[in-house]
Parts: sequence; structure tokens; C-alpha cells
Amino acid sequence: MDLVPALEEPLRQPLKSVLGPATAKVMAEHLGLLTVGDLLHHYPRRYEERGQLTHLADLPMDEHVTVVAQVADARLHTFASAKAPRGKGQRLEVTITDGSGRLQLVFFGAGVHKPHKELLPGTRAMFAGKVSVFNRRLQLAHPAYELLRGDPEESVETWAGALIPIYPATAKLESWKIGKAIQTVLPTAQEAVDPLPDTLREGRGLVPLPEALLKIHRPHTKADIEDARSRLKWDEAFVLQVALARRRHADAQLPAVPRKPASDGLLTAFDARLPFTLTDGQQRVSREIFDDLATDHPMHRLLQGEVGSGKTMVALRAMLAVVDAGGQAAMLAPTEVLAQQHHRSVVEMMGELAEGGMLGGSEQATKVVLLTGSMGAAARRHALLDLTTGEAGIVIGTHALIEDKVQFHDLGLVVVDEQHRFGVEQRDALRGKGKQPPHLLVMTATPIPRTVAMTVFGDLETSVLDQLPAGRSPIASHVVPAADKPHFLSRAWERVREEVENGHQAYVVCPRIGDEEDDPKKSAKKKSPEDEAEKRPPLAVLDVADQLTRGPLQGLKVEVLHGRMHPDDKDAVMRRFAAGETHVLVATTVIEVGVNVPNATAMVIMDADRFGVSQLHQLRGRVGRGSAPGLCLLVTEMPEASPARQRLGAVASTLDGFELSRIDLEQRREGDVLGQAQSGARTSLKVLAVIEDEEIIAEAREEATAVVASDPELTHLPALRTALDALLDEEREQYLEKG
Repeated sequence: MDLVPALEEPLRQPLKSVLGPATAKVMAEHLGLLTVGDLLHHYPRRYEERGQLTHLADLPMDEHVTVVAQVADARLHTFASAKAPRGKGQRLEVTITDGSGRLQLVFFGAGVHKPHKELLPGTRAMFAGKVSVFNRRLQLAHPAYELLRGDPEESVETWAGALIPIYPATAKLESWKIGKAIQTVLPTAQEAVDPLPDTLREGRGLVPLPEALLKIHRPHTKADIEDARSRLKWDEAFVLQVALARRRHADAQLPAVPRKPASDGLLTAFDARLPFTLTDGQQRVSREIFDDLATDHPMHRLLQGEVGSGKTMVALRAMLAVVDAGGQAAMLAPTEVLAQQHHRSVVEMMGELAEGGMLGGSEQATKVVLLTGSMGAAARRHALLDLTTGEAGIVIGTHALIEDKVQFHDLGLVVVDEQHRFGVEQRDALRGKGKQPPHLLVMTATPIPRTVAMTVFGDLETSVLDQLPAGRSPIASHVVPAADKPHFLSRAWERVREEVENGHQAYVVCPRIGDEEDDPKKSAKKKSPEDEAEKRPPLAVLDVADQLTRGPLQGLKVEVLHGRMHPDDKDAVMRRFAAGETHVLVATTVIEVGVNVPNATAMVIMDADRFGVSQLHQLRGRVGRGSAPGLCLLVTEMPEASPARQRLGAVASTLDGFELSRIDLEQRREGDVLGQAQSGARTSLKVLAVIEDEEIIAEAREEATAVVASDPELTHLPALRTALDALLDEEREQYLEKG
């Protein structure tokens, strides 16, 4: 069934008479609104009541705002300037108020005439512009405005109570202009096809879609807004969950070779040589994985675990089980440093069990090979041969594993480390390497709140490792306010020296490398003094390393590590650090995942406010991996009351990654957290909030699973099929891409 033509009508050509071409162009370029349907789904951010005024006291600096207020006074001043030397320059200053605060508006030159006539004291209007500070007072310079007159026949009561929608707007298109455009196309909302099955909608008491669209754009009461939002949240949650449920259903139809470990094979031999017992969590999750591997359709499992909870151990045991059952296992890592690190630690953990076909190897042993893009031709040829013949049971590599040339003898399991860096396409490419689709295990060390897991990773079953193995040490975290208390920073470097004197090592993490060439375009842009002060470049590895070796860490062995170094150099630096030859490693976030040096006990994160909450938690997990306690110092120049400092305070106050990921999500826009999964104009969640609407998402998932189970092709639900096609059309397939 085709989409309803009225809603698919492009805003640009056919509707020239309805929306001017200039307006349609701005909507397409700045708001991603291309069709009448897109415009109808551009919902108000909030509503103003004409009887109430917005709070001017809470205006954010440097943001484009829309306020409703009353003119308190207006004064016209003349002044002399370069353009008007005889004192003929004109400046109109208008003060507006809302009872909570006052705001100055300024207009200059020829632009003063119209507002001087219209903005008389007592006049109410909507004003839009960018908030700036002049002479320590908030002001809007040359704001756009729309007088609120009301129709003559409109009674005072309806006027005072009416709700004015305030839309997400841009400097080029004010909220009320968007509102007018929406009023123009609102009649077509009657033709909106309702994606929710009638039984579901009626069973949950939700209003039909056309009614919801009318109520969200032209509400008469607050109850109208509530009705509309409840309904539209269900739409977003349900259509998304149907897309994920169909993916799960399709995956469950694929055939796979069941992989059951031999009772006295490689896995048993490996377990026997472990110097510790697995935690209850590791044993529970291993059982879930082994049960999945034994079925005849592919496992699709997400393994979430706190930093250091022993995910790699669980993944390795799954790989050994598959090798036991005659298959091969591949582990895909996001960076070469991480692939090399995994390869080293797997070979160390397996000992002679990793020396298949070699003298001194155990009879149950297999070969563990590394495959990365920068390997020499001979080593690469050798690794490829081991894969094709089946000599290598385990391969660890980067996306080089996905290349066409790479052939497996019998690929049974794919383990993807740090899922958010790999998309569905890469997973599918690797999956195509097996005779039948291999089983899939995805590991992430970024704890994800349950609802986000259901939204972004909804096509995977989830296992959670939430206890740390015995022997992991607690990590103390502290915020170091370098600007307010410079002596705290000096003390931080003393602490690093103390750790080194006690036989330990330290990381210093910086947001930037420091050898980037300045972009001439960027530097050509004029910046305000506030910008200059606020936006100094983030501290760089090369500069900080230089300052430390000549200053507070003089005499210690300091090395640098960053992503633009040659892979062999990176590996050599990591080896020296792992061997304890280097005291302090100054690095970028290349050390964020998987780097395991138990002797490193301290980490200093410079400009910590430039990193996200989850990233800080991830970085901090690199210390305290041995028996000595860990120390993490978050250095920042942000003032005490700033949101950035509050965020760092939250990281310092808890080691619970799930709690932090919740804080992260509440503080950032969800789009950032959901990343690529929310790309595309129609697909971003507009009214659904993944943290607050946990209940709706969970219920929508149940309903979607039931609908797809009874009608996988949605043959009896053409309107839902249409909504799904709209969600997943063209490049919007990326929607399900977790890359």
C-alpha cells in the first residue's frame, strides 16, 4: 500500500501556493522537514498560556529563545557613530517584563521605525532571538516579534486561556512562522493513516492519530496535550519495537549449527588451569550462552558488564566451547590496539592450549591468530591460510576480518567487542562468512539502562554481569578543580610520583593529540572574548607530556600513546608499559577499552569535563585492576556551579555504571546516547523519552512481539506496514544500525 499522497506531498514544489519556496527551503535544510507528514510530526516543544508569561529569569545564554512578554517601556535614543557622525544614529531600547524578570530589547538604525510604532507600553507579543549580555544585563538584539492581538470577536476569556504552541525553531525560522505553516497543512491530518491496530488502540484508550495531531498542534486544554502526547509516544515506541521484533523474528528463522562443547575437550582443559573460580555471575551468563549455542538457530546476545567484570573471560569460554564442537570463533575489536591487547591476553590465559600444531602445545590445543589491516603481507598470508584450513580455531582482529579475501573453514561464533562501534552491516558481512549463520555475542562495557537496551539493542537478548571478580580493588575518584584551587593540581602530580615510588604506574589522559594542523577556516572566524575564554583548545597529549617531563614528573619515564601513531609503535609503547618499563603513559582515549595493566593504579584525566559520563567511567576502569587500590583524578577548570562540575561530581560519587548511564542519559539529549540509531528526520524520538517512558517501551515491546508472532509480514495491518516503511525507507535503514 502506498503512503497517503496528501501527507507525502513534498513541502517544496507542489505546495508553492501553501508554503513559500523560501520557507520550504529553510524547513528542509535546517529542520529536516521535507513532506507535509514531516511537518505534522514536528511537535511543539512547550506551550505558552496567553494568561501567563514565560520566566525571563531563567533564560539560557547564547541560545535562541522564544518568550511571551509585555512591553514595560520603550525609549528612542540618538547617538553619534562612524556611520552617523552628526548624532543621527538611532537606538530603540524596549524593556519587556513577565513578572519574574525583565529583558532589554535593542533595535538600531533603520530597524527602529516599525518596532517604535508597534511596541508600545502594555503591548503583548512573542519575541524570538539570541540571548546575549550587554553591560551585565540580558538582552535580545533585533529580535523577531509577533504581536498577540487576538481576533476582535475572540472573547477575553478564550484569549487569556488559549495555549500558544512554541516549536523547536532556528534563527532562520521563528516558532510562530512554523506554527503558521503547520496551521496551513493541519486539515490534511484527517488523512493520516493510523499505524496502531484498532484492538491495541481501543484497549489502551488512546485517541486516533488524526485527533492526536490536531490536539498536539491546536490544543484547547492541557488535557488535549496530554491525550495527544500519550498517543504519539505509543506510536514511536510501538513502530520501533515492531521493527526490532521483525528483526528478531527473521533471525530466529535462520538455521545455525548447534555447538555443544565436548565433555573433556578444550574448555574443560582451560577451566582446569584457571588460577581462580569464576564468579556466580560469570557462571550464570556462561550457562545462558551455552544454552543458546546448543540451539539450531543463531544466538544473538548482548553481554553487558561493568568495567572489569570479566566479560572477556566469559567470551573466551564461549569461543572455546565452539572450537570444541569443531567450529571456529572470531573476535572483532574496534581498534588495532585493542585487537592486539585481546590477542595477547587470550594467548596468556590459554598458555599451551593456544599452541595447536606446535611443539609443546597441548593435544587439545588450537591456534589463536591475529588479523589486522596493518600486518605485513607474509604474516597476513599465513593467518589467512590458518583460517581457511581450520588450523586456527580462534581469530582476533579488527574490521579487516570482514574483507572479502578472508575465508573461514567453519565459522561458528562471532564475538563483537564494544558494539556501539559496529553496525548491523558489519555484523551481517561477518555472518555471511559462515556456511550457516554463525552465533553472535556482542560485548559492551558501557552499561546501558534497560529501556535503552530495549530501544537500541532490541534485536538482541541481554545478559548482565554486575559483580566484580574477587581481587579487583576499589577505585577512589576525586574532582580536582584546577582553576579554583591550583594547589590541588600540584598535589595530583605528587600523588602520581608517590604511586610510582611504591612500584606502580599511572595514566594521564588528554582529549586531544596535539599535532593537528589548525583549520584555516576555523581560525578565520571571529570569536567573542567570552568564546575565547570559554573555548580554549582542549589539552593535548604531546603538550602535556612535554610539560610533565620538564616539570612535576621530571626524572620519571614518561611515554605517549595516541591513535595516529604507527601500529607497531603503539604496540611497542603498550608492551613497555605492560612490562613496567614506563612509569607514566600520557594517552588519548585509545586506552578507553580493553587495556589491561594490573600494575597501573593511578589515572589523571585532564579537561575531564570534555568527556561524557560513560566515557569517564570507562577510562577509570583501566586502574585498580590488580590487588592495589585505584585512584582516579578528574581535573577541570569549570566553575563549581556549572553543570559540567555536577556531572564530574556524579562520576566521582559512584562506581555503579548503570546509575551513571542513567545520569548520563538524563543530562544529555537522548539523540546523543542513541547515536546513529536515531539518525534520519522521521526516526528520531520526538515525544518518547527512553528513561521516563520505561513502562510504555516495555509494554510496546510485548505488544510488538505478539503482533509479529501472529503476522510476521503484517499482511493484515497495512497501515502499520506503511508506518514501518516510512521509518525504514532509503538510508533510514541506518535506524537499526548501531554503528
